[in-house]
Amino acid sequence: MAKPDQVLIIEPQHELKFRGPFTSPVTSYMKLTNPSDKKVCFKIKTTAPKKYCVRPNSGVLDAKALIDVAVSLQPFDFDPNEKNKHKFMVQTMIAPDGEINLDSLWKDVNPENLMDSKLKCVFELPVDPSASTQENNVDASPAIHEEKAKRVGDGPKSSPK
Repeated sequence: MAKPDQVLIIEPQHELKFRGPFTSPVTSYMKLTNPSDKKVCFKIKTTAPKKYCVRPNSGVLDAKALIDVAVSLQPFDFDPNEKNKHKFMVQTMIAPDGEINLDSLWKDVNPENLMDSKLKCVFELPVDPSASTQENNVDASPAIHEEKAKRVGDGPKSSPK
Protein backbone atom coordinates (compact mmCIF):
# COMPACT_ATOMS: atom_id res chain seq x y z
CA MET A 1 0.00 0.00 0.00
CA ALA A 2 1.36 3.44 -0.94
CA LYS A 3 1.79 6.10 1.71
CA PRO A 4 -1.02 8.66 1.84
CA ASP A 5 -0.30 12.17 0.49
CA GLN A 6 0.55 14.88 3.02
CA VAL A 7 -2.70 16.37 4.34
CA LEU A 8 -1.08 19.54 5.74
CA ILE A 9 0.02 22.51 3.67
CA ILE A 10 3.61 23.22 4.71
CA GLU A 11 5.23 26.59 3.99
CA PRO A 12 7.97 26.76 2.88
CA GLN A 13 7.54 23.55 0.90
CA HIS A 14 11.13 22.42 0.27
CA GLU A 15 13.73 24.61 2.03
CA LEU A 16 14.11 26.24 5.42
CA LYS A 17 16.43 29.25 5.06
CA PHE A 18 18.63 30.54 7.84
CA ARG A 19 20.40 33.87 7.27
CA GLY A 20 23.62 34.45 9.21
CA PRO A 21 25.70 35.59 10.90
CA PHE A 22 25.47 32.38 12.92
CA THR A 23 27.11 33.73 16.10
CA SER A 24 23.73 33.84 17.89
CA PRO A 25 20.55 31.76 17.41
CA VAL A 26 18.87 32.26 14.00
CA THR A 27 15.14 31.48 13.74
CA SER A 28 13.19 30.46 10.68
CA TYR A 29 9.46 29.74 10.62
CA MET A 30 7.45 26.91 9.15
CA LYS A 31 3.69 27.36 8.73
CA LEU A 32 1.52 24.25 9.02
CA THR A 33 -2.05 24.60 7.71
CA ASN A 34 -4.71 21.93 8.05
CA PRO A 35 -7.18 22.40 5.15
CA SER A 36 -9.07 19.20 6.04
CA ASP A 37 -12.13 18.77 8.22
CA LYS A 38 -10.29 16.33 10.52
CA LYS A 39 -7.83 16.85 13.37
CA VAL A 40 -4.23 16.09 12.36
CA CYS A 41 -1.34 15.07 14.64
CA PHE A 42 2.10 16.36 13.63
CA LYS A 43 5.66 15.70 14.72
CA ILE A 44 8.80 17.44 13.44
CA LYS A 45 12.11 15.55 13.27
CA THR A 46 15.59 16.64 12.19
CA THR A 47 18.84 14.97 11.18
CA ALA A 48 20.70 17.35 13.55
CA PRO A 49 18.71 17.48 16.83
CA LYS A 50 21.52 19.08 18.87
CA LYS A 51 21.76 22.03 16.46
CA TYR A 52 18.09 23.06 16.42
CA CYS A 53 15.34 23.99 18.84
CA VAL A 54 11.83 23.41 17.38
CA ARG A 55 8.75 24.89 19.10
CA PRO A 56 6.28 23.28 19.05
CA ASN A 57 7.90 20.07 17.80
CA SER A 58 4.66 18.08 17.94
CA GLY A 59 0.97 18.59 18.54
CA VAL A 60 -2.56 18.31 17.23
CA LEU A 61 -3.84 20.73 14.61
CA ASP A 62 -7.60 21.23 14.58
CA ALA A 63 -9.57 21.14 11.33
CA LYS A 64 -9.05 24.30 9.21
CA ALA A 65 -6.44 25.58 11.72
CA LEU A 66 -2.85 26.73 11.23
CA ILE A 67 0.22 27.02 13.40
CA ASP A 68 3.59 28.74 13.07
CA VAL A 69 6.50 26.55 14.13
CA ALA A 70 9.70 28.32 15.23
CA VAL A 71 12.89 26.53 14.17
CA SER A 72 15.95 28.02 15.90
CA LEU A 73 19.43 27.16 14.69
CA GLN A 74 21.89 27.25 17.59
CA PRO A 75 25.09 29.36 17.22
CA PHE A 76 27.99 27.67 15.42
CA ASP A 77 31.14 28.45 13.42
CA PHE A 78 29.91 28.72 9.83
CA ASP A 79 32.19 27.32 7.13
CA PRO A 80 30.86 28.09 3.62
CA ASN A 81 32.91 25.19 2.22
CA GLU A 82 31.29 22.65 4.53
CA LYS A 83 28.47 20.76 2.84
CA ASN A 84 25.27 21.20 4.84
CA LYS A 85 23.05 18.17 4.86
CA HIS A 86 20.64 19.12 7.66
CA LYS A 87 17.05 18.14 6.94
CA PHE A 88 13.67 18.32 8.63
CA MET A 89 10.78 15.91 8.29
CA VAL A 90 7.20 16.80 9.15
CA GLN A 91 5.34 13.59 9.98
CA THR A 92 1.56 13.71 10.19
CA MET A 93 -1.41 11.43 10.64
CA ILE A 94 -5.14 11.87 10.92
CA ALA A 95 -5.94 12.05 14.64
CA PRO A 96 -8.00 9.22 16.10
CA ASP A 97 -11.35 10.07 17.68
CA GLY A 98 -11.47 10.65 21.43
CA GLU A 99 -8.65 11.34 23.90
CA ILE A 100 -5.19 11.66 22.30
CA ASN A 101 -1.99 10.61 24.06
CA LEU A 102 0.70 11.80 21.62
CA ASP A 103 3.51 9.70 23.13
CA SER A 104 1.74 6.36 22.81
CA LEU A 105 0.11 7.40 19.52
CA TRP A 106 3.50 7.92 17.78
CA LYS A 107 4.93 4.70 19.28
CA ASP A 108 2.02 2.55 18.12
CA VAL A 109 1.31 4.08 14.70
CA ASN A 110 1.38 1.92 11.59
CA PRO A 111 4.09 3.46 9.32
CA GLU A 112 1.74 3.07 6.34
CA ASN A 113 -0.63 5.58 7.94
CA LEU A 114 2.06 8.26 8.27
CA MET A 115 2.37 11.14 5.86
CA ASP A 116 5.72 12.89 5.67
CA SER A 117 7.28 15.91 4.01
CA LYS A 118 10.99 16.67 3.91
CA LEU A 119 12.66 20.07 3.89
CA LYS A 120 16.36 20.76 3.54
CA CYS A 121 18.15 23.57 5.36
CA VAL A 122 19.89 26.37 3.50
CA PHE A 123 22.39 28.65 5.24
CA GLU A 124 22.74 32.14 3.76
CA LEU A 125 25.36 34.67 4.69
CA PRO A 126 24.27 38.31 4.92
CA VAL A 127 24.98 40.14 1.67
CA ASP A 128 27.98 42.48 1.87
CA PRO A 129 28.08 44.52 -1.37
CA SER A 130 31.82 45.34 -1.12
CA ALA A 131 32.77 41.68 -0.60
CA SER A 132 30.80 40.44 -3.60
CA THR A 133 32.34 43.12 -5.86
CA GLN A 134 35.85 42.05 -4.85
CA GLU A 135 34.98 38.39 -5.43
CA ASN A 136 33.64 39.20 -8.90
CA ASN A 137 36.83 41.04 -9.86
CA VAL A 138 39.06 38.27 -8.56
CA ASP A 139 36.96 35.64 -10.33
CA ALA A 140 36.83 37.56 -13.61
CA SER A 141 40.55 38.27 -14.05
CA PRO A 142 41.81 34.65 -14.39
CA ALA A 143 39.12 34.01 -16.99
CA ILE A 144 40.33 37.02 -19.03
CA HIS A 145 43.95 35.80 -18.86
CA GLU A 146 42.93 32.30 -19.93
CA GLU A 147 40.98 33.73 -22.87
CA LYS A 148 44.03 35.76 -24.04
CA ALA A 149 46.30 32.74 -23.67
CA LYS A 150 44.00 30.69 -25.87
CA ARG A 151 43.99 33.34 -28.60
CA VAL A 152 47.75 33.88 -28.52
CA GLY A 153 48.68 30.20 -28.32
CA ASP A 154 46.30 28.99 -31.06
CA GLY A 155 46.51 25.48 -29.67
CA PRO A 156 49.41 23.04 -29.27
CA LYS A 157 52.36 23.39 -31.62
CA SER A 158 53.97 20.35 -33.12
CA SER A 159 57.57 20.33 -34.20
CA PRO A 160 58.37 18.88 -37.66
CA LYS A 161 60.15 15.51 -37.71
